[in-house]
Amino acid sequence: MITAGILGGMLNAVAGGGSFITLPALILVGVPPVSANATGTAALLPGYIASTWRFRREIELPAGLSSATLVLITICGGCLGASILLYTNEQVFSALIPWLILFATIIFSVGPSLLDSRVLSLVKPSVTSSGYCNRKTIAIFCLFSVCVYGGYFNGGLGIILLAVLGLMGQTNLHGMNGLKNLVSSLITFIAVVIYAIGGVIASEQLLVMGAAAIFGGYAGAAFAYRLSKQVLQMFIVAVGFVMSLCFFLM
Repeated sequence: MITAGILGGMLNAVAGGGSFITLPALILVGVPPVSANATGTAALLPGYIASTWRFRREIELPAGLSSATLVLITICGGCLGASILLYTNEQVFSALIPWLILFATIIFSVGPSLLDSRVLSLVKPSVTSSGYCNRKTIAIFCLFSVCVYGGYFNGGLGIILLAVLGLMGQTNLHGMNGLKNLVSSLITFIAVVIYAIGGVIASEQLLVMGAAAIFGGYAGAAFAYRLSKQVLQMFIVAVGFVMSLCFFLM
């Protein structure tokens, strides 16, 4: 569990995908699936906050969207997703896990192509376009949907958020990454509060994995940055596919 926390924290700090490690690890030590998802999300929260602070000067809001609106969308979506998890039957969630991991893995693997500048130029809204309002509404709906997903599962949240921010017209990847970390922190914090109220967080495992995740996010990142981004992405995708296959076979 300590190893899973360190590796999960390291992956989230560098490229994302920490949930692919923490969720299966918690289930393997006997934590029920819904509680494992909630506990793993809570354990990775400090890493999200640290990443947000690091990128605080890079944060840029999408055109036409105020900070108040962004926070409102995040809070409402995160609350809804976390609440749905609390009312999800353990057996139902267990059946969903391999599909959720597989979906997040596929999104993570195709994410770089979705964020290619040529793709973003196709979805970037124009102020002179007659369809600006409709496109903005669609983008806000997509952001809300991602926040619901993040409150419910959290796996692969970062790359999905980056794709939606591209849809909303952002092209500066540093600014997008900063905003992605901020939204991820808000969603995760809200979800963790609701999970705690619902009593589904395994406190003993949280303390161990949370401390390990903080260590992994700081000490492990030094080693991770020596690896190429492509190697890390390939490793995370491989882990995701293996984990989804294992859960399909369970």
